[in-house]
Amino acid sequence: MITAVVLDIEGTTSPTASVKETLYSYTRANLPAFMRTEAAAEVLAATDRDPERATMYLRSYIDNDVKDPALKVAQGAICHEGFLRGELHGLFFPDVPPALRSWKAAGKALYVYSSGSEQNQRDWFRYASSGRLDELITDYFDLSVGGKRDAASYVDIAGRIGVPAKEILFISDLAAELDAAAAAGWQVCGIHRPGEPNAPLPPHRWVVDFTAV
Repeated sequence: MITAVVLDIEGTTSPTASVKETLYSYTRANLPAFMRTEAAAEVLAATDRDPERATMYLRSYIDNDVKDPALKVAQGAICHEGFLRGELHGLFFPDVPPALRSWKAAGKALYVYSSGSEQNQRDWFRYASSGRLDELITDYFDLSVGGKRDAASYVDIAGRIGVPAKEILFISDLAAELDAAAAAGWQVCGIHRPGEPNAPLPPHRWVVDFTAV
């Protein structure tokens, strides 16, 4: 029996382009101003003490989709302000909100595991364009627990949420992530939505939307 559902975001709950093009572009545009604030101290310490050089490094990480911890901190802080000001909103596929509410009502604990910072994840669900979804989510996990293609990450998450591996369902659009979760003993379900880039691969079960999960 499944008692917990762990969700990926990009390509799973939300269009990949809505995350990469919106959050990444917003971060890139606002990096120079952010790097001159006190909030950037941690980022500067991890990259370069010079704000202009640090901005150059982080922009190159954005352009090359590098999962850098300092970039995630900067993106979380920058986009948080954008969400608060109403300049950013989480975008979800139409089938996602009703499915999450249905699973929650059925007693399933819902979690998110994404490469985006935990702050970005919380804001994405809190400021969803379709209405607040954060109240449905028990907790969020980012790459601080480990890479999404590493089985040890899923073992760690299972321990943190206190649910046996066989009772956890992970939903993602990336076969390599499903492989890692399955290796940790989780149940997995792949999702391949029209227009999304990642192809379904065996041996996993694949669906086209959350109504088929």
